[in-house]
Amino acid sequence: MTKLIVAIILLGLAVTAYSFAGTRKAPPLTSSAQVDLPKYMGRWWVIANIPYFAENGKVATADIYALKPNGRIDNVFAYRKAFDQPEQKMQAEARVYPGTNNTHWQVRFWGGLIRAQLVILEVSPDYQWAIIGNPDRSLAWVFARNPVMDDAQLKTLSDKFRKYGYDPAKLKRVPQAVAQLPASN
Repeated sequence: MTKLIVAIILLGLAVTAYSFAGTRKAPPLTSSAQVDLPKYMGRWWVIANIPYFAENGKVATADIYALKPNGRIDNVFAYRKAFDQPEQKMQAEARVYPGTNNTHWQVRFWGGLIRAQLVILEVSPDYQWAIIGNPDRSLAWVFARNPVMDDAQLKTLSDKFRKYGYDPAKLKRVPQAVAQLPASN
């Protein structure tokens, strides 16, 4: 019995060591963008993302930002579970890390119970699109002021993530109109 336990422990250690072998830590995610916070405020449609539990299956999603008197940012995630369902909202508050040209934010949901960081990697000069990531590169978003974006522009923006250490193929279009829903079998 002792030999079996030792064998299981050794197997577990070997699997753990193998999973870390050949992996290297990516350099910190940084941005050279300079974000004008008042221009950045307002509704941003989520054109594409690397989906996670809170965004999976949602349609017509948007992030809505408003500067608060205390310098923090009111952050509302608006979404629908289906196009024939009413818009729902999830409230959060963000703060900008000093010295980051307004690109690195911490977002707090449910009074800080859940915290996330995001980095505005690039924003167009006219503030019509933005690409956003998070420090561990597990999440990413393509935002736009208009809910409709053609495939060519989305591909161009998605490809920009490659230089930040992302796999652009992980980005999935978020349906903003019924016509964008995948065909059912």
